[in-house]
Amino acid sequence: MKSSYYSEKWSALTTQDVDPNSMRRLSRQIAYSFLDYYLKDCYYEKDYIDLLCEMTTFSEDPKLINPSAEALFSIIVESLCDDFEELQTMTYNKVMAQVITCCRNVPAGKELDLTLNDFGMYSSKDLIDRINRIRINNNSLSSQKPIRKIILLSRVTIGADVAITSVVFQRLNMIFPEAEFVFIGSSKLEELYGGNPRIKIRRLTYSRKGGLLERLSSWHSALKIIQEETASCPAEETILMDPDSRLSQLGVLPLFPLDRYFFFDSRSDSSLNKTMSMAELANSWLDKILGDKNFCYPEVWITRPYVDIATHFCEMLRNKGAKRIIVANFGVGANPRKRVGRRLEEELLLTLLQEPNTVILLDKGFGDEELDYTNTLMNTIKEQGHSVLHSSFGSGDNVSFGWGLIGIQSRIGEIAALIAKCDEFIGYDSACQHIAAALGTPCVTIFAGSNNMRFIRRWSAYGRKSSNIVHVDTLTDPSSIEVEDIITRIMHLRSGHNQV
Repeated sequence: MKSSYYSEKWSALTTQDVDPNSMRRLSRQIAYSFLDYYLKDCYYEKDYIDLLCEMTTFSEDPKLINPSAEALFSIIVESLCDDFEELQTMTYNKVMAQVITCCRNVPAGKELDLTLNDFGMYSSKDLIDRINRIRINNNSLSSQKPIRKIILLSRVTIGADVAITSVVFQRLNMIFPEAEFVFIGSSKLEELYGGNPRIKIRRLTYSRKGGLLERLSSWHSALKIIQEETASCPAEETILMDPDSRLSQLGVLPLFPLDRYFFFDSRSDSSLNKTMSMAELANSWLDKILGDKNFCYPEVWITRPYVDIATHFCEMLRNKGAKRIIVANFGVGANPRKRVGRRLEEELLLTLLQEPNTVILLDKGFGDEELDYTNTLMNTIKEQGHSVLHSSFGSGDNVSFGWGLIGIQSRIGEIAALIAKCDEFIGYDSACQHIAAALGTPCVTIFAGSNNMRFIRRWSAYGRKSSNIVHVDTLTDPSSIEVEDIITRIMHLRSGHNQV
């Protein structure tokens, strides 16, 4: 439908008391209509983007504006980013440049406008021209260049940071062993990287569920940190590594002079890289800019207190008779498409518990919704006659069995420590699969919610030991999903690393 149709619906909505449900319905209709035109013949309906921007900046009430931002990012932006094709990458850049331009033209976007002006970015075209330049940037690094400080941007999602930025750090650390490394990202990174004294974490929170201006405000925060860090070090001896970060909106927003800015174009569709995982792709990119062929697997550096507690807990389970300890995670974050369903989770846990002397540590997840979901799942297992215990990390001294299910409430660093000390990990596509691979723990990942083969290859866990996937087609015909078949495939893959 033409944009005037939705403009009229939006105008009619504003003449009454606007409610979040109405905003959500209309914004999703507009976002999907944008994709309808784009998917059919690559037609770019500019007015739809403008309308979504207006809907997410017309008020200061998060309940009213966040649904439109959510539709814009979850429906349009994520669809474009997950395809790993050149046309979609270019369209993403066009969408974000238009969104940023819309935001800088509203009263609340004054700071955004002034800061972009300081970078010489005055229009959407300026932003697009810049991102096109950095995607083909041939900047190179070598040990001959005097580099005293290296600033790394977080990818925002923990799994992506493990798969990519840990690789970037290791490769650069080899070339510049005396440089100071500053990692800009969330406090969760301190739990996974805090055990490495070479890494300094500068905390910054990116709101993945906020409005447009709230999401873009993270860019201002990143700029402030960068300015603080470069104040103590000559500019010509500092470089910025951008791993295609949300903090820069995948490179569209400027942060640093281009001659000292290195951008990992992770959505490249180079024919030579079609089968590479993100970790392999990052290594390939670093080979080019460093002029040095090498390879580093993803790593995490968990803080010692977490490791000590996890070691004690798993030793205690084994002393009680546990022969195999499995960490399982059925969390899907904010993406319910990744979930196959409750029946699979129940049947998988019951099947695993048929193996004698097996203890399953079930990650309870984060937030009330995930905790409630996990608790009801555990109750079902208990009703089937299995030993079930609700616990939290660091409070397991009362565990008195070596065969059963233990629900663990934990932080990301704590569950990572348990994964490090267990025998295997099983779960949906999540940060935990990348953590398991980085720690050398064999894992099986259940990939649902995507039939894009390159997306699955890119985001499959990659490490020194076996990391296998079970792809479940929940999109084509969900009614035909056979839980028994999926479990059989999981058990088959486990057979390769299930020898005690």
